Amino acid sequence: MSLFATLSAAAAAAPTRLDPVELFMAADIIVQAVIVGLVLASIWVWAIIFGFSLKMANVKRKCSAFEDEFWSNADLDALLDGRGKKDNPSARIAAAGINEFRRSHKAGLRDRDAARARIAQAMDGQVAFEADALADRLGFLATVGSVAPFVGLFGTVWGIMNSFFQIGIQQNSSLAVVAPGIAEALFATAIGLFAAIPAVIAYNRLSHTVNGFEARMTRFADRVHAQVSREMEAV
Repeated sequence: MSLFATLSAAAAAAPTRLDPVELFMAADIIVQAVIVGLVLASIWVWAIIFGFSLKMANVKRKCSAFEDEFWSNADLDALLDGRGKKDNPSARIAAAGINEFRRSHKAGLRDRDAARARIAQAMDGQVAFEADALADRLGFLATVGSVAPFVGLFGTVWGIMNSFFQIGIQQNSSLAVVAPGIAEALFATAIGLFAAIPAVIAYNRLSHTVNGFEARMTRFADRVHAQVSREMEAV
């Protein structure tokens, strides 16, 4: 067989595009473990993104319905004690303020300014609690966004070290010897970025959503506080 025919056969046998599965299967066990961990982290990131988006849409709908009903309903006791109201952030905020007003009224309202301050503190604390509860799972997005590139880089460094080790064993420094190992190693970095980039974008976006919702709950708490203050003046 001529040299030209040999080169043509080798070119025909060589892959024409990157195959992620083949790269993963040919990688070192450490690099494989890194890639599997990053893929699982990426799956969990997307689960949080979709789950949080659906949860926020549901919470906003419930809060809007409750607030509309709250300002148009004269019987607040029945409204706050109604079925399904206690799993509503707006309902819990209103209940915190109204319950503090009831306790202060039961004690005689000797100091109305102090009672107003306690009512405001009760609702502000509830607003902070609701915001923290909503943002609880977002910390994982921040962790993946900051750590995943370095985990992928660890897999890359390990793979490159393994490639240099193969050079020493085979006594051959040609590109054909080191290229497969380097490609497998760089694949770990690519997976790290694949996990980190959506996590960072989602964390920034969803944190902004939580901050906006917290501001909305704060405005609702301020309106409830004003309404309770008027009630106190009429007592």
